[in-house]
Amino acid sequence: MSYLKAWRAAIVHCIADPKDVGIKAAYEYFEDGLLVIQDDKIHAIGEAADLLQTLPNNTPIEHYPDAVITPGFIDTHIHYPQTDMIGSYGEQLLTWLNTYTFPEESKFADKVHAREVADRFLKELLRNGTTTALVFGTVHKVSVDAFFEACEVHNLRMICGKVMMDRNAPDYLTDTPETSYLESKQLIETWHNKGRLHYAITPRFAPTSSDEQLQLAGKLLSEYDDVYMHTHLSENKDECAWVQDLFPESTNYLDVYDQHKLLSERSVFAHGIHLCDNEYHRLHETGSAISFCPTSNLFIGSGLFKLNKAEEHKVNVGLGTDIGGGTSFSMLQTMNEAYKVIQLQNENLNPIKSLYLSTLGGARALRLEDKIGNLTIGSEADFVILDKKATPLLTSRLALSKGIEETLFVFMTIGDDRAIQATYSAGQCVHQR
Repeated sequence: MSYLKAWRAAIVHCIADPKDVGIKAAYEYFEDGLLVIQDDKIHAIGEAADLLQTLPNNTPIEHYPDAVITPGFIDTHIHYPQTDMIGSYGEQLLTWLNTYTFPEESKFADKVHAREVADRFLKELLRNGTTTALVFGTVHKVSVDAFFEACEVHNLRMICGKVMMDRNAPDYLTDTPETSYLESKQLIETWHNKGRLHYAITPRFAPTSSDEQLQLAGKLLSEYDDVYMHTHLSENKDECAWVQDLFPESTNYLDVYDQHKLLSERSVFAHGIHLCDNEYHRLHETGSAISFCPTSNLFIGSGLFKLNKAEEHKVNVGLGTDIGGGTSFSMLQTMNEAYKVIQLQNENLNPIKSLYLSTLGGARALRLEDKIGNLTIGSEADFVILDKKATPLLTSRLALSKGIEETLFVFMTIGDDRAIQATYSAGQCVHQR
């Protein structure tokens, strides 16, 4: 039986990209707002004074006078098997993979272990207000089964894929072109579009896949209209040089994926730091997206993402935490670091643009903006309640705020998981602080 429920608080969400329409036209803000949910969808949004009188008398209403409601955050690049190796010291990308990542991922041949980590990983995401993520599994098929089974418990909209990796990695962590194709195909048939779940074809990155494996990844992408493709691109200068050595026929790093037909409207490339104009142009031309992962890029010393160049070429961009190269599950902290990355390039990142990148921008990168990333009527009811009095410092600082843009900026700079009062997925509470 259909039901209505409402939440009253300050409400803010993006309705467009600030670069297209300007800051003021990019968002809606209701200082004393009401969000009305019918079952798992948004039924109404607006000023409380206008909407309260339209509701049936028995409609349950939760009132949060010291909170801000935003859409659930969207993490466009993260590795769930790296949950337990977050904060691993002292290496750049290629050494970091061999020293920490590959040994940790070997544990995910055990489905019991994979499920235990998946449950903890999802709990951590929800505790930080993230309701959708584009997720790496490991080379093991059971790692993806375990992840999706964990997602079903909370009815989450999540995307995941089995890593394809047949060279330049330890023998205990490689597959073959044929097994990677067949196992990915089986996982697509089992999980893709089951409930709110989606599958991503996931070659780790060009150096760990042979030509044959990349060709089969492209074949999979052509066989299923709406699956995703998720991989890494131009994260580290040594990596870029290695790709050129391994694929001498390619004109640049992106061209390796392009030659294997891996660019599409549902292709998401993590990092994209060291790109030339031709690569930006080709990403735009194919509708492919970049995941900007600031905490990881700073922690591993990879470089500064050029958001202005991506915008100049009209490339879709979302934010990613890139756990465990990234250092926080919190999208608030990820926005904090993104601001600093842009500052280091003598530019500014407006808090509305940050909100856009972590919500509607992420949804557009994933081609899910008709479902998530905003609070428009008919969208899925994935939202977060941010507590303005979560910590003594937030309480005192936000008391001085002169408007919603400043309030958001304070949440993004000194907020963290403690600021998340509650997280909702499809209208159901999946985290309560």
